[in-house]
Formats: sequence, structure tokens, C-alpha cells
Amino acid sequence: MKYKDYYKILGVNKHSSQKDIKKAFRKLAAKYHPDKNPGDKKAEEKFKEINEANEVLGDAEKRKKYNALGANWKAYEQGGGDWRRYAQRPSGGSRTYTFQGDPSGFFGQSGPESSGFSSFFERFFGAGGADPFSQGGQSRRTASLKGQDVQAEMPITLLEAYSGSKRSFELNGQKMRITIKPGSKSGQRLKIKGRGNPSPHGGPPGDLYIKLVCSTDARFKRNGNNLTHIQRIDLYTAILGGEIITPTMTGSIKLKIPKGTQEGETLRIKGKGMPNYNDPHQHGDLLVKIHIDIPKNLSKPEEELFTKLKSLKEKQPTG
Repeated sequence: MKYKDYYKILGVNKHSSQKDIKKAFRKLAAKYHPDKNPGDKKAEEKFKEINEANEVLGDAEKRKKYNALGANWKAYEQGGGDWRRYAQRPSGGSRTYTFQGDPSGFFGQSGPESSGFSSFFERFFGAGGADPFSQGGQSRRTASLKGQDVQAEMPITLLEAYSGSKRSFELNGQKMRITIKPGSKSGQRLKIKGRGNPSPHGGPPGDLYIKLVCSTDARFKRNGNNLTHIQRIDLYTAILGGEIITPTMTGSIKLKIPKGTQEGETLRIKGKGMPNYNDPHQHGDLLVKIHIDIPKNLSKPEEELFTKLKSLKEKQPTG
């Protein structure tokens, strides 16, 4: 089991005031909060680590116990991980404890009913078992430990992301209904407070985090709130111009193709992209990228006409 340096995790020292610890925690929690780092597993783990450090250092009693533990950590390691040997040693004036029997009863249980904190925290500050610093007494704050958060993925279509939708599902025997807002993005996480796993200690339940995974669409590619559509047109329309039918998220529309449109040219249709998540009345644009189909297997008369057109072009005076 690895020793957790909670002071280092929060970027403070042992002489920092409770006010400084609180300030450091808030700053780091804001930086690594899952809502600001959707899909970032490293940030999620860092956020959990910060919360655990604050759970100890932010509580004066726990901090006092942790400071006593830190001073004797090496003695514990030299004792082969046996707290019965360590606890009977004098340790610079700190309290000592004598324990007989199964060490798991001394440290507190961990495992399937884990609190969501590290094994280090659970052993020394309780996860349903006895508090080693209170000579067998139950940890005063164990009951306040919340249940584990639940992470889940939900596939949605681009049309659902455009129009919004409602989904119903069941978790832990509870029927739930969530709203997917217009403009939702793939990788976005929806939080449902108190709908995670129940606390094994009678504390509040964890939260449910649902990650949206938007499927690819055959017609459109999304870039922010803009959509791109590849539109194929024939050579004659590219040269002479005309009108074509092109799809949008709300149905097909007529699109005017200017004369002399080039391969790869992009025509912009304002307001036909995705809605803004925070203001669904505003939309991005639809970008129609032109691909010109060059005719193949021309008939002899067609070849003769193209040859004649080429000849006429070559005879035109250059400006």
C-alpha cells in the first residue's frame, strides 16, 4: 500500500492554515472537475485524489491523525506492515494502540463496498470498519461517505443531437428519464445527482454520469456547430450553373449553383447547421462542398462536341 502525501497533492505544507487548504482545494477542484474535462480519465482521477486529500486535511481531527501517522510511516513499513508491532512502539509522544486479532478489523473493511476513496484512506480513516485512532470506535464521518458514482455511455444520432430528445432507462431498479438538449455533442457528460450507487454506510448515494456518444451520419460531418455536406454535381451544371436539391437537417432545399463552379468549392448556407447548446435559437451554418462528376464513356458525337468546344476555347483571344 502506497503512502498518500495529501499535502503534496493539494500543493500546501504542514504549516498551512485550514483557510489556505480550503482555498487550494477549491482552485484545483475547479481546474480538474469532470464537467470541465469531459472524457479525460487523468483529470477524473486527479479530481478524486484532490477530493480525498481535502477529506483528510480539510477536517481538523482527521488532519491531526494524519500528521501523527505520517511521522510514524517508516516505522510501520519496517514492522512488515504489521500494525500490532508498530502500535506497541513509542513514537515521539503520539498515542499508541494495542490490537489483537485480524488486522482488517483494525483498519476497516474495503473491497466490494469500497467508499470510492483509495485503500490508504479506507485503512486509516474507515470505510465501514473501526477507526484505528479511536481504539475500536466507529469513524464519526464514515456514515457521511457517499456512494460510488456510476459512469455510463449513451449512443445518440446526429438528429437527436440536432433536435434534442428524451430517453428512459432503468438503473439499480429505478426508472429514469433524461433530456438531451438540442446542440448536444459527442463526449459531453450529463450529471444526474444522487442516481449513482447507494452508500454502504447510509450516506448519500453517488451521482450518475452519462457520456453521450454521437454516431456518424452518412450525409453530414460535424465541426462545432457547422455541418459539412459533400454535394456531387455534373459537369454541365458546374459549367452552366443551375439549381440542385441538397439535404439539410430539416429537409431538402433548392440550392443555386453559380456558373463556373470549381471542384472543391464550398457554398455556405447560413443558419442550417447545428443549434447552439446554450442558445438553441442560434444555429451554425451548412457548408456544401462541391464534387464534380466528370463524364465517362462518352459517345462519339459527345467527344466531337467537346473537341469543338476545346477548339473554340483555344481560338479565343487572350486578354
